[in-house]
Amino acid sequence: MLWLQHLGRYRWWSIVVLSLFVGWLVKAQLFPAPVAPQVASSAVVLGDIEETVLATGRINASQLVSVGAQVTGQVVALHVKLGDSVKKGQPIAEIDALPQQNALRTAQAQVRSADARLTARLASLRQATLADRRQRALMAEDAVARVDAEAAEATLATVRADIQALRAEREQATIAASTAELNLSYTRVVAPMDGEVVAIVTEQGQTVNANQSAPTIIKLARLDTMTVKAQISEADVTRVSAGMGVYFTLLGEPDTRYRAVLSALEPGPTTIASDASGVVAGQATSAASNAVYFNGIFDVPNPHRTLRIDMTAQTTIVLARARGARLIPSGALGERTADGSYVVHVLTADGGRQMRRIRVGLNNRINAQVIAGLELGERVITSDLDLPAQTP
Repeated sequence: MLWLQHLGRYRWWSIVVLSLFVGWLVKAQLFPAPVAPQVASSAVVLGDIEETVLATGRINASQLVSVGAQVTGQVVALHVKLGDSVKKGQPIAEIDALPQQNALRTAQAQVRSADARLTARLASLRQATLADRRQRALMAEDAVARVDAEAAEATLATVRADIQALRAEREQATIAASTAELNLSYTRVVAPMDGEVVAIVTEQGQTVNANQSAPTIIKLARLDTMTVKAQISEADVTRVSAGMGVYFTLLGEPDTRYRAVLSALEPGPTTIASDASGVVAGQATSAASNAVYFNGIFDVPNPHRTLRIDMTAQTTIVLARARGARLIPSGALGERTADGSYVVHVLTADGGRQMRRIRVGLNNRINAQVIAGLELGERVITSDLDLPAQTP
């Protein structure tokens, strides 16, 4: 019977222990212990900050000219190929010069003909002058009729007038010969500047017609310096001015920065060249809904020819810069007060937060420069937490 008593006592203790365990489990499920709040914070650190404006630019040659022909004819020789470097005055192409050569010969022949007629008339002038003198002398002695003397005088005047007309004709012939000589020189196309051949528009054997348009043979560019036109939004253009530092990256080289200085800001929008009359009444509504951009212009050296025409330049214009500044994330800034300060919440040692007013300098929407109100190492709360706020 003794072992039965021990067995009953063991069962009783087992029931007690099981009841306590079940009670603890129910309490844990229904009344969980409070969880310590998770606080997102960031320390005040030293660093560099820039306030910038972003723009998309297009790379162009600093100089780009279309080298064309001023006469009509067939291109009989092309002395350059794509990518060649040329010097100013170097031959580019030759156009069939036979029509211009014939025109020059004709003009020169007309000059010689005018010279011959003028020479003959000058001889007539000498003869008419002598005849007039004789008639005047005879009339003074009453040895000749007055009508004969007047006829000699009229002949002399006529010869003099003919000589003036012939001299004018010779001048016209000389001008025509000079023009023909100039047209002949146009058949030899030369480079107007130093540069590189970036496009060949007319091949050897093609015919160009200078009467209808200005035909282009090649395009020549200066590639040692490139010009970038960055399109700046009207929302940002009022903060941008010439002399500001800029840098840009290429789509193929996102980690390489090319630096320059903004040289000019175009006063008119990018569309002004295509609309010489401005915005007309029928376009006012659509123009108001379209974004407006202004070109910021700057040059950048291109010694290795890495930059190419029409590349995209992801441009950053530096409005202001601070080095070695105290920085916090911009997301930690609260509302701005009437005196220009901002409210932040500083994480305290016991896990709470303390509301504090600080003064901010540069703010690029990623980081903000702390002018006053925070010290290095202090942590600011960057998320909206329901923690007890302590006022200092």
